[in-house]
Amino acid sequence: MLFQPAPWLRNAHLQTLWAPLFRKPPDLFRQRERLTLPDNDFLDLDWYHLPTGKARSDTDYYCGTDYCPLVVLFHGLTGSSSSTYILGMQQALLEQTWTSVAVNFRGCSGRPNRLPRAYHSGETGDIHFVLTTMRQRFPKRPIIAIGYSLGANALCKWLGEQEKQSIINAAVIVSAPYELARCSTRLDQGFSKVYRKRLITELTEGIEQKKSMFLHTGQHQHWQTLENLGPLSDVKSFWEFDNRVVAPLHGFTSATDYYERSSARQYVPYIQTPTLLVHAIDDPFMPDDVAPTPDECPEKVSLVLTPFGGHVGFVTGSWIPWKTEFWLEDFIPKWLSETIRQEVFP
Repeated sequence: MLFQPAPWLRNAHLQTLWAPLFRKPPDLFRQRERLTLPDNDFLDLDWYHLPTGKARSDTDYYCGTDYCPLVVLFHGLTGSSSSTYILGMQQALLEQTWTSVAVNFRGCSGRPNRLPRAYHSGETGDIHFVLTTMRQRFPKRPIIAIGYSLGANALCKWLGEQEKQSIINAAVIVSAPYELARCSTRLDQGFSKVYRKRLITELTEGIEQKKSMFLHTGQHQHWQTLENLGPLSDVKSFWEFDNRVVAPLHGFTSATDYYERSSARQYVPYIQTPTLLVHAIDDPFMPDDVAPTPDECPEKVSLVLTPFGGHVGFVTGSWIPWKTEFWLEDFIPKWLSETIRQEVFP
């Protein structure tokens, strides 16, 4: 089932912007959990599942407590568990009775995190902690991870790092910036500068809010760490931001070092978990050849490249604007369902 854009949404920027600007997000009743990390920071997780006793069929293995798949979702840069693509996917997963939990990276849940550091495209430690926690809680359940954009890059890197030691049963990678240096440069070109400006503004405002919190709560050492970054109002590119902020806060020597160590494409050949890579060639955040080639994908990796789709867009439908559909929310659950049946219940 290949993606076909809505006839009036063939442009990459329209695909990218349609859902954030015009989609009414699903109104989900979710339960929040705060997960404490080993360094005493935290992640907020938002759970969505059927009410107890509401399984659709006693004979459907998906509905059993021990065997119902659990899907863990990781959002993109400056996103959160409230991003429309996360909410839409959680709703779609529940339609087949699957439980899902959306992870907010550090500082993304509406509350500043406790440390000067935050999250980045190569941060696999937090992903590993979340997935390990889920596996310890649910040793029998199929566990699936879905990552979008930055979260996709980090998840893809984690899968390659784990190789055969992966503790999950399947994964989906959507619109990952597989080569970070080239993607950062791409955002300096044309209309993509609009995305770059908005993202950098949100990131720098977040740092200022955290500085204010540290100052008012008497955490002067943490405040000083962020103050030492210097004024950020003149940051115009991701190269500058990653060199001046991400690198020093997260143990990299420079933006170049960060990009080289964190880019996911180099990890794809080592993935041993059934994994779906979904990528649009016209993604305006990236060069059109940034995704791995079929030759780079090992046996367990399925690559879906589409000519259209934008960045985490993939909006389909008819000529009627208010009847758009979101292809990922149909395609991904179907792929996962078949994959889990083959891998877990052959």
